[in-house]
Amino acid sequence: MSLPLHVRLVEVGPRDGLQNEAQPISVADKVQLVDALSAAGLSYIEVGSFVSPKWVPQMAGSAEVFAQIQRKAGVTYGALAPNLRGFEDALAAGVKEVAVFAAASEAFSQRNINCSINESLERFAPIMAAAKQHGISVRGYVSCVLGCPYEGEIAPEQVAMVARELYAMGCYEVSLGDTIGTGTAGATRRLFEVVGAQVPREKLAGHFHDTYGQAVANIYASLLEGITVFDSSIAGLGGCPYAKGASGNVATEDVVYLLNGLGIETGIDLEALIRAGQQISNVLGRPTGSRVAKAGNAS
Repeated sequence: MSLPLHVRLVEVGPRDGLQNEAQPISVADKVQLVDALSAAGLSYIEVGSFVSPKWVPQMAGSAEVFAQIQRKAGVTYGALAPNLRGFEDALAAGVKEVAVFAAASEAFSQRNINCSINESLERFAPIMAAAKQHGISVRGYVSCVLGCPYEGEIAPEQVAMVARELYAMGCYEVSLGDTIGTGTAGATRRLFEVVGAQVPREKLAGHFHDTYGQAVANIYASLLEGITVFDSSIAGLGGCPYAKGASGNVATEDVVYLLNGLGIETGIDLEALIRAGQQISNVLGRPTGSRVAKAGNAS
């Protein structure tokens, strides 16, 4: 299969990237990050999460962040809203698109959200109904698609079942997440072959963690399977508290570098992106997780 001419990146750094940080991050710093990402040309930014601050303290100020960002025309500012209360809070904050998540692993689902896969999908019914009523788009996530910290390897057919259910209930796009980063290029191609037989490939996205250094290779493998949407995180921020040893998402800078090298259009200014990554890394007091940014600093 030939490579696509254009790829859309979903920037998850402000939400998925920052949600597990132990140190407090101010609303002002989050707003500055989102605005810098908008200025760099990202067309989709997941700004925050409307969940109980008891479970995710770092996301407690999401409504304030939404109120203060400089919204740019043509940019989607999304948020995670895993239950009806979260959806209602997101709606009140002026969010136009929300995301819900399920797991492809029963054990992970139980440990993460204390219910089975089927129960988690049933919980989304009122969210989907409310979203339809208010004209809000819903994006779906499936975690542990290429491996689970508790079950090990996950069958692609199991992933396909969950993705199919999310798509059938109204998610316009379903992002398949390699939560613990164990996936390889061959397994990635097989995954999209199986899932793509049940959900149109143009409705699928890839979400890769770089624990084993395979994320960029997996994205290239996905491109060969006709996938044109990928989640990424500025400076490689993020990780999964339920997946021991899982490093952050693939760095947005590294993905843009790959795509630029393949002649694939993203509409993103790599230099501006690198500056945004360095800025948030300085706030966190540690080096960027982007290999591209590190290489540029060393040259």
